[in-house]
Amino acid sequence: MNARSTESASSAPKTKPATYADAGVDISEGDRTKQRIKMLARKTFNKQVLSEIGGFGGLFALDVAKYPDPVLVSSADGVGTKLKVAFELGIHHTVGCDLVNHCVNDIAVQGATPLFFLDYLATGKLEGGVMEKVVEGLSEACKSAGCALIGGETAQMPGFYADGEYDLAGTIVGVVNRDQIITGDKIEAGDVLFGLPSNGLHTNGYSLARKLLFEVAKYGPDQYVNELKDKTGAALMRQHRSYLSIVKKLTAAKLVTGMAHITGGGITENLPRILPKGLCAQVELNAWEPPPLFKHLQELGQVEQDEMMRTFNMGIGMIVVVPAEMAKKAKAILNRANERHCVIGRIARGERRVNYV
Repeated sequence: MNARSTESASSAPKTKPATYADAGVDISEGDRTKQRIKMLARKTFNKQVLSEIGGFGGLFALDVAKYPDPVLVSSADGVGTKLKVAFELGIHHTVGCDLVNHCVNDIAVQGATPLFFLDYLATGKLEGGVMEKVVEGLSEACKSAGCALIGGETAQMPGFYADGEYDLAGTIVGVVNRDQIITGDKIEAGDVLFGLPSNGLHTNGYSLARKLLFEVAKYGPDQYVNELKDKTGAALMRQHRSYLSIVKKLTAAKLVTGMAHITGGGITENLPRILPKGLCAQVELNAWEPPPLFKHLQELGQVEQDEMMRTFNMGIGMIVVVPAEMAKKAKAILNRANERHCVIGRIARGERRVNYV
């Protein structure tokens, strides 16, 4: 019996040993891509970065001389379904900028200076050229913000994502001295609301925008639309602005009692996040002209005004709250910086919410 069993086993056809590549994960291509990514990330390094890309964790030394009473401020976010437009158009550089700028704005409203950034990039099959473009955008935006890209994760997950698609998310960490934290607790009735313009949808409202433009209106991404004064895809892919530079100028002059980054939820849901109890925001809808993209979306879907205001930024990407007596000085700083702006309302007593007037 034993002899026959041995003979049977030895005569069985030999199979090729299984590899990770057989399951769709190309480790070698991943390693080559990571080497190129390292070079892009290294461009953002400063003397506070103590590690190279590729370690188990990124090392960053806080400058305690500059921040003697430091408070770390962090935020995490993604790009959302704007990525679907990027896939359609084959434009991958700008979504990295979108992600970093979104996160930078989120911590800037609390007075924080960005320190370092970590990204998470996941796909089904790794396409090195595409991944490199995404990280190029991350690196460019980090460098512009003075923020080091010190690490991240590039994950290959075959079967989890459709061919040619990926997901992108990131985490930012910044710092502010304790006595310079901006929370909105100093906002008072009578304070003025300055609205700073957005550069389009930024990174929010894309599920509805894509439905209206591509399914209802049946526009193609490369189609020029008179109402938009642009091609559909180009209008949707405009980069999320960073407000860090102008915010720093205003906070350095000690003019700001609160700031709101207008992202998902629009003015309706973001502005109340910084209002103290017993105060409301009176926002004047006729104080600014929403860009053509928002008007056309509203027309295509016959979208109610309240729904527009809580879905899109409507052309206002950042709201800065300034005491009435400081408004003239704030306006002068904005003008010197060539920062377009408008006064869109004031703070008043009432239930903590936004009232549109």
